[in-house]
Amino acid sequence: MHMNLGEVIQITLYGSSHGPHVGATLVGVPAGLVADFEGISNAMAQRRPGGTFASKRTEADEVHWLSGISNGLTNGQPLECRIKNTDVRSKDYSFLPDHPRPGHQDLVMMKKTNGEADLRGGGTSSARMTAPLVAMAALLRPWLKQHGVEFMAQVGNIGGIEARPIEVCPPRYATKLCKELRCMDPDAAEHMASLINTTRKERDSLGSRVDLLVTGLPMGVGEPWFDGLEPALARAMMAVPAARAVEFGHGTNVVDMRGSVHNDMWGGTAENPQLEGERPDGALAGLASGSPLRLSVSLKPPSSIPQAQTTLNLRTNQKEPLLVKGRHDPVLAPRGVAVVEAMAVLVVADLMVRGGFLEV
Repeated sequence: MHMNLGEVIQITLYGSSHGPHVGATLVGVPAGLVADFEGISNAMAQRRPGGTFASKRTEADEVHWLSGISNGLTNGQPLECRIKNTDVRSKDYSFLPDHPRPGHQDLVMMKKTNGEADLRGGGTSSARMTAPLVAMAALLRPWLKQHGVEFMAQVGNIGGIEARPIEVCPPRYATKLCKELRCMDPDAAEHMASLINTTRKERDSLGSRVDLLVTGLPMGVGEPWFDGLEPALARAMMAVPAARAVEFGHGTNVVDMRGSVHNDMWGGTAENPQLEGERPDGALAGLASGSPLRLSVSLKPPSSIPQAQTTLNLRTNQKEPLLVKGRHDPVLAPRGVAVVEAMAVLVVADLMVRGGFLEV
């Protein structure tokens, strides 16, 4: 199975949720980039399990750099990082492979691999695999920031509770609850927390959404057609575990709009053209327009819930109740914020190199 993303700046994942470790290699990164280990650690903390609204699996998520960094600088060689799995409880998955879980890849992956796959904790399809993605993106992020490109994501919706857009919210994480939920809107965070607690008591889970704002993209970033800015980002975002939809700009609301309303007029000057309007599109035909890029990723409710669900038992060939034990997130967007930002960093870095906006 191929688990890679990107053409020039290319990342490849390896490992599994309940194996000894997860890891990644990254090629195409130039020599001389400063490895901001504190920034990498902060990014890992955003994704790490634990806390009030996440899985109780406890992982330090310490990133071990095996190659590509010398004396705190990238050395031009392929980068490799590895993160140990230190808190696995494989006994929680003793019902596998006989009784595949609803909403999971257990059955289809078992069929694909003729029964050879390690299904514990989701195996290679687990959200645990996003840990090295976040680490590698955190290494690249200061490089893009030096060129004026910045990324900011937040939880935009949990269970139908809508947060205000990033641009009109208070400074990032104005309250402790905002920080825990990765939501910049204090009022929405209060309602989200209450809904999560109620849903947990009902032994159920919630759908959610992550909103991303990318600023500073030079006009023209992106390749025609299949590697355009939106297609490349959409492919990466749909690989995020549990992603069910990706929207750009006005998203699905465009079905209720007319061209005269949706179109953004050009202003500025011939030397510095700028799109006008309240929320102009950040990309046109796959190329960055120079305006902020807005992207949203909708995530399904976590499939592992602490209530019995009747589903096929392959050993008895009968539908039987299955109660999935273990430690699982009640909602995915709070930890998904770090993952969505990381995916965007990796895609944008690759496209900027390919377009000549970054030198390698």
